[in-house]
Amino acid sequence: MLDVCLLGTGGMMPLPDRWLSSLLIRYHGRMVLIDCGEGTQIPLKMIKWGFKTIDAILFTHYHADHIAGLPGLLLTIGNSGREEPLTLMGPPGIKKVVEGVTVISPELPYELRLIELSDLERAEACISNLDIKSIPVDHSLPCLSYCIELKRRSKFDVERAKKLGVPINYWNSLQKGLTIALEGKTVSPEMVLGEIRRGIKVSYCTDTRPTEDLVKFIKDSDLFICEGMYGNEDNLCKAVQKKHMMFSEAGLLAKQGRAKELWLTHYSPSLTKPEEYLEAVKIIFTNTIAGRDLLTTTMKYVD
Repeated sequence: MLDVCLLGTGGMMPLPDRWLSSLLIRYHGRMVLIDCGEGTQIPLKMIKWGFKTIDAILFTHYHADHIAGLPGLLLTIGNSGREEPLTLMGPPGIKKVVEGVTVISPELPYELRLIELSDLERAEACISNLDIKSIPVDHSLPCLSYCIELKRRSKFDVERAKKLGVPINYWNSLQKGLTIALEGKTVSPEMVLGEIRRGIKVSYCTDTRPTEDLVKFIKDSDLFICEGMYGNEDNLCKAVQKKHMMFSEAGLLAKQGRAKELWLTHYSPSLTKPEEYLEAVKIIFTNTIAGRDLLTTTMKYVD
């Protein structure tokens, strides 16, 4: 199971009833956070999942509303008792940015491991048994979108294993992808495993114009969380100029990418009632939800 919490849904500045856009994903107690604008610690505290087991923080880009909350959060993670290294990932420039904001949080009881991801091509990493992929998007400075995938092992074929004479104590190793030597012969995983089963895919996209690459990147997402900076179509020119997205454009991406569900996020501060524009998006993509702070779901494998 994969737990997903939309910590905040605001863009540009936090509001009294809306924190800045941030996403928290939890698997087997370990967590990955995407973006950390000012005030992110507060919804993190409210969700009560803890701080100590955040293993990675991913940044879409380095505008303040996506990173200004980092130094305070790092100190809080330290105060929670963490001593393991913490991974920070983002587009080029992460070393300079992290050095700058951590001037006010210089003493941490754990190591910061920085991973710079390309802003020209796709990149991949694995954190806490989650596959993390990134893709460059179209914003006013280097910016990335992410997808988090929880892979699923192929189903073990007991009958095939028995026919091959594989003792039960070897079954676990084969299911984990290991090849074994058995009485002078080699047994490989594909000899006893069935077809690859569908896992869970969550895609996250803010601060960009829609692109064809994004459609391919988010393809078949179980949950697509996407920027909807403006709901009123009268703001299209502003969205193009500032390289943000409309509700309708997020809906079209979800439809073209065959996502199962769409959560809108990263609202303009002027958009006080995003739900008023929801029905127009549902005409494009039916299963659309106007994201709200602390919106949470638990995702399970589908057989």
